[in-house]
Amino acid sequence: MLLSQLKVRKITPEQFFMLSAMGVNVGNYLYNLLLGRILGPEQFANAAILITFLLVLSFIAMTFQLTVAKFTAGYETEKQLHFLNYVKKASLIIGIISSIAVVLFAGQLQQVFNTDSKWMFVIFGVGIPLYFLMSVNRGFYQGSKSFYKLSATYQTEMFSRLVITLLLVTLLANGSSVLIASGILISFVFGLIPFKKSGNFFTKVTLEASDRKSLVNFIAITAFYELTQIIINNSDILLVKHYFDSYDAGLYASLALIGRLVYFVAWMFVMILLPTVVQKKKNGENTLPVLFKYVGFVSLLAISIITVTYFVPELIIDIMFGDAYTSIAPLLWKYALATSLFAISNVFVYYFLSIDTYMPVALSGVFGLGQVGLIVFFHDSLEQVVIVQIIIMVLLLLIQLGYFFYQHKKKTHLQ
Repeated sequence: MLLSQLKVRKITPEQFFMLSAMGVNVGNYLYNLLLGRILGPEQFANAAILITFLLVLSFIAMTFQLTVAKFTAGYETEKQLHFLNYVKKASLIIGIISSIAVVLFAGQLQQVFNTDSKWMFVIFGVGIPLYFLMSVNRGFYQGSKSFYKLSATYQTEMFSRLVITLLLVTLLANGSSVLIASGILISFVFGLIPFKKSGNFFTKVTLEASDRKSLVNFIAITAFYELTQIIINNSDILLVKHYFDSYDAGLYASLALIGRLVYFVAWMFVMILLPTVVQKKKNGENTLPVLFKYVGFVSLLAISIITVTYFVPELIIDIMFGDAYTSIAPLLWKYALATSLFAISNVFVYYFLSIDTYMPVALSGVFGLGQVGLIVFFHDSLEQVVIVQIIIMVLLLLIQLGYFFYQHKKKTHLQ
């Protein structure tokens, strides 16, 4: 058969983004695993605080990204750029205010989280405006389905952080949290590549009253939900660092890193789900097949990870972090279970956000606060902290499923 007659199936931009996101997740995992091995449990506990702060920042910045993605998907090209310029300015203003707050309270943060330096928080705080701007940039690429460029921004951030941080830590023979914070800050600059220009940045930009109202409403709801994400995803690590010694906190950080694999992989499905659902809704098409497709993917992934972590936890811990961390192995499958339940619940919430239904967001907020409250009262051991999260996540998923079936039944009756 002639070469010209061969039919080569090209991967779609969505599939390329999925593959790229998997690579980025692997790189981020490698970054964390190498730090864990190089630093050891006690020093890794300090690094884990920075990594957790980075996750917190990513959730806050996701408010900008999802907002730009949603509105970009529904606007024409000229209006997209106008809107992008507007949100860029807003994100920088909020970022600078947040940066000043973190820098001013760096000393207090050091005391609360028992870290070895306040300067790690100062350096991290300086990068906040850059991260917000980076997320607005990503939101445009996500909403316009420019998945190749969206992939590139994640790759440049991940690779630069991995290479620069490891070079700093190894060449200077110092596991200082200040060096790690510096690597994170530099990666924010690289994460702006490629950058979408939206006209003269200093030109005064205004939105129509209806667009401004829709924007404020969506930002408020999304910000609230991202706050619940921060609470549910990161409160356990921060509370463990507060209530337990550095050694136990380091062990727990390694547990959380491995157990959250399902959530990080589920995230890449959500990135594709949101603009797809928005577009289908705009075209009057049925959005449920998209939801079922991604719930199925995440559920299959969750079952696979829970199964593996149940049968060979010691092997996984040893391969990833080394034998200094193996005492935490019995809790690995339990933590993976808690994270899996949350990841599946999260798919439903982002689906409802895409179709402008916000009750699931409020439900997540209630359960997020409930998780914090229970850990505050029940933290006699690391196992107890994990069990609390399983209970909360089971209840949250059941409530989200109940709400979904209620809405579906209600819509069916109306038709």
